[in-house]
Amino acid sequence: MFNSLEDKFSVQSKGLLYPDVYLPGQVGWECPSNIALIKYWGKKQFQQPLNPSVSMTLQRSKTVISVEYFYQRKVKKMSLSYFFEEKQQPTFEDRYRQYLEHVSKYLPFLNHTELVIKSHNTFPHSAGIASSASSFGALALVLCDMERNLFGTLSEDSDLMEKASFLARLGSGSACRSVYGGFSLWGRTEDLMSSTNEAAISLNFIIHPVFSDYCDSILIIDSGKKEVSSSAGHRLMEHHPYAAARVTQAFDNLKKILVSLQYGKEQAFSALVEEEALTLHAMMLTSQPGYILLKPNSLEVIDRIRQFRSTMGMPVSFTLDAGANVHLIYPARLISDVKPFIEGQLAGFCQKGKVIHDRIGTGPVKFL
Repeated sequence: MFNSLEDKFSVQSKGLLYPDVYLPGQVGWECPSNIALIKYWGKKQFQQPLNPSVSMTLQRSKTVISVEYFYQRKVKKMSLSYFFEEKQQPTFEDRYRQYLEHVSKYLPFLNHTELVIKSHNTFPHSAGIASSASSFGALALVLCDMERNLFGTLSEDSDLMEKASFLARLGSGSACRSVYGGFSLWGRTEDLMSSTNEAAISLNFIIHPVFSDYCDSILIIDSGKKEVSSSAGHRLMEHHPYAAARVTQAFDNLKKILVSLQYGKEQAFSALVEEEALTLHAMMLTSQPGYILLKPNSLEVIDRIRQFRSTMGMPVSFTLDAGANVHLIYPARLISDVKPFIEGQLAGFCQKGKVIHDRIGTGPVKFL
């Protein structure tokens, strides 16, 4: 048995039988983004979380990637051309090249392959939707599909998804959760023996049916570039005065939300989701140096959501990513009540009235 997924994939990569023939091919995957409900903030080692996180994978907000590849054993060099929305993007290309060079230890055939990658997103830039999660999730799936085509490995979908989640994490931590549809968990916890810091796992086997059609309406408060990046925010957790207390809270909230998801406790779920969102921003406020990503309109929207819930008695809640935009989370059965509330009371606080309506999705799709 292997001690870790890294050991597993490192050993397996050394056992690949390389074909000597020239092999061209094409693969394509679309992978959705996700919104974290239990947040992770801060990392240890390389791309491993300080605490486990739970997320909901979206349906419509996704990255679509297609790759033409040309494998030739005799050529010992990786070549990459990257196009985003039909335009060559040197900055993104450099980032992808560094990523491919890093993961080539688990996919050594990349060192003999020319790749032409084309991608686009179905959602606008700076919309409060994690594009790094969807893009690295899609790229990892493409790479694993290439391995399957070339070597006949990863024949079971579960094996392909596990390796894709592992590889996606190395590009963007939250990307490992996007490989699975519905609800997923990333991070080691004693509550689930299959959990690990190296990849995400699906939670759908424990989810109560009441959560199967939850919606996420994303209220675009500010589409500008964040003053402090998520990567910088994670680094500030290294010496954060409240880091230990936050990790303890996260593990406690994880236990509670797993119970809520399993037994259909919507009100408890809503309370936990909001607590986690506010704690995330509290950690930013109390970093050294501290910083604020929320905007006045973010706070106004949050206040109105709370008033609406108190008045209507409905399981409607908000969550926040590392930015100003607000995600309104609610079951589909409440759409007829929530949509008028958004249009009448919340859209006016959004930039140009922009709201993106999404919902829980079934996960990535292979299209090529």
